[in-house]
Amino acid sequence: MIDFQYKPSYDVSDLERIVAVLRAPGGCPWDAEQDHHSIRRNLLEEAYEACEAIDEESAEHLREELGDVLLQVVFHAQMEKEQGGFTLDDVADGVCKKLIFRHPHVFGDVEVADSNQVLTNWEALKRVEKSQESYTDTLQAVATSLPALWRAEKVQKKAKKAGFDWPDASGAVDKLSEEMVELKEAMASGAQDAIAEELGDLLFAAVNVSRFLKVDSEDALNAATAKFIRRFALVEEKAKAEGRDMKDMTLAELDALWDSAKQDLKGEP
Repeated sequence: MIDFQYKPSYDVSDLERIVAVLRAPGGCPWDAEQDHHSIRRNLLEEAYEACEAIDEESAEHLREELGDVLLQVVFHAQMEKEQGGFTLDDVADGVCKKLIFRHPHVFGDVEVADSNQVLTNWEALKRVEKSQESYTDTLQAVATSLPALWRAEKVQKKAKKAGFDWPDASGAVDKLSEEMVELKEAMASGAQDAIAEELGDLLFAAVNVSRFLKVDSEDALNAATAKFIRRFALVEEKAKAEGRDMKDMTLAELDALWDSAKQDLKGEP
């Protein structure tokens, strides 16, 4: 039996203790085998699930998912502690100091007029804190682990601070059309590397358009994917109603069912 005190309720220090027990000899073999890399994806998945709970506006679900995110933070800190690196307290110390430094209007004597000025000061202080001496430094600092659309948008926003941006949406839309032409040319050449490059440019340009139109590209693509699934489900229902399997139908037949499904779902988001 492990040395552990059972309680009617637990706090963060208890969570830290539980993770330490799981990692210790006599604990859980799976937990003991993990390292930062092996559970890297877990952190991402738990963060996305917490975001899903926010979208659902479910406090109970959010409480649960935030607990899962917290577990990942504690797990990584415990592994570092075992190796003589940082501890959970060091993590808290670092973020506390960061918050104090980036809020001089609260913890210092700086005055701000509104939240826009707060954000401007935040970016300036962040550059000082991270020793970013050029605009390029700020672009390169955007995490490569972000979803690609999100990363593209953040890079574009930082480029805008250097004045490198279209004056309005029309320039971004024209660029999108230009990239489509270049993609078609690459497809005609049959060069796979060129096709991949031009497709990337097209997606980057599409994100630029969404930024100008104040549409979140991640949300827009997720909505489009959900719409596709709804229409696909109706196409499958229609095929089954005819006693047929979709994979045995011609593309023309499927297109006809797709058009019918679009009409049936017309007006839906």
